[in-house]
Amino acid sequence: MENSFIQLNDLPDEILLTILKKLPNTDVLYSLIGVNKRLDTIVKDSIFTRYLTLMTPCNDLSRITEPILNRFCVEILSEIRHKILWLNLELSSMDRILLSTNYPNLLGLALHKLIPEKASELFTGKIFSLILLNNESYFIRTFKNQLSSIVIDIDINECPKSTSSIKDINIFIFTQIFKMFKNLQYFKFNPFDDSHYDRLTFRESRPNILSSTLLVLRVVVDFYEDCLYLLDGRFNQLNTIYVTICSSKVPTLPVVNNKKKLPNLKCFSLTHSSKIISYIDGFPQLNQFHCHIYSYPYSLTHYNYITNNFRGGLFKHVCKISLVDERPFEHEFFLQIAKSFPFVRELRIHNREPQNNDKQQCSIIEYPHLTKLVLTQSHCHENYLEQFLNSSKMYLSNNIYLIVDYDSLQRVTDNFTSDTTRMNCAKIKYLNLDIQPELSLDLIKDYFPCAELC
Repeated sequence: MENSFIQLNDLPDEILLTILKKLPNTDVLYSLIGVNKRLDTIVKDSIFTRYLTLMTPCNDLSRITEPILNRFCVEILSEIRHKILWLNLELSSMDRILLSTNYPNLLGLALHKLIPEKASELFTGKIFSLILLNNESYFIRTFKNQLSSIVIDIDINECPKSTSSIKDINIFIFTQIFKMFKNLQYFKFNPFDDSHYDRLTFRESRPNILSSTLLVLRVVVDFYEDCLYLLDGRFNQLNTIYVTICSSKVPTLPVVNNKKKLPNLKCFSLTHSSKIISYIDGFPQLNQFHCHIYSYPYSLTHYNYITNNFRGGLFKHVCKISLVDERPFEHEFFLQIAKSFPFVRELRIHNREPQNNDKQQCSIIEYPHLTKLVLTQSHCHENYLEQFLNSSKMYLSNNIYLIVDYDSLQRVTDNFTSDTTRMNCAKIKYLNLDIQPELSLDLIKDYFPCAELC
């Protein structure tokens, strides 16, 4: 019987490449390099050499053992050094790998399982200290102008117990990266992924970090204001940023006076370790965008600048809201607001766009705890005054304090004669008008029998 076994070397290049591409690059190189000239040519292709992960066991990224690592350092790396563009390393074997040969085309370096103190030594030049020149280590001297992409991943199992030490180490490493690598374009800094440890934060120390080359930043920070620090213009060429915020605390946010622009920013991704809701509102007439970011459940007592993009939810603690948009608020929107804010007491509207849908049949909306309503003409189209005073659309509670313009009120109530608005107007306790017209005073008092003019 003819032997049906086909040796690997007998396969066509296309089939062989298809098979090998499904294997880790390090396995391909270790197993086939040096076997014969044909396989050497195939496995030294950039497909298998440009991106290497050289990690010891207990790591999900690879299955590198000590004998394999040793052969790479002694033989393999020197043969493919010109083709290596990216290395995934860990601190324990990093010196062996980087000193085994030179890497003239290395652009990216990922350092995993870093021990905090050792990481500090690495970025002060104490590691590789046997090869110092002008107070620079081999690592710094060789790669400071060469690397454009860096990933830092610190081992949480080796972190100091003192949280202050962790904060200091994080800030030091983050700062040193930008001081050392002048052509950095991509930086991922992921110090800890365990909720018991502090992340990168600039609340107590704000180092003077600047970069005119950084394009992509991925970082884990402690607080929302740390994110603002990174977006204050210090990375003026930034086009992509991924931020993960870990703290469940909601501190009082500082007033942000930063007016520096990031004209190249195209992607902004925000993630929170707990449930967070975010959305962006566009205001074309103002040429502005507003970003809403809040944790949920929501614990604050106010919620401002609600637009048609509002995603709903239940906000039991909120008692003051403002509704703002350049697009009209329709009846269904006010129904959603009533459901989401059942205990709202004060409501303001800033919208000068008239409503589109004048539905004859619609459900009656109730704001049972509402006591203050601000609908001034300078900020609000009179459609919204009609929305709240028309008893076929809205049921108002007693003791309402209404702030409104006289002219709008006169038109909406048909000169204080309309029956559709009379019922709700009778519930107004305080009426604040922009003017006090003497000729209409009796009409106003008759139409608002319980109201005290303010």
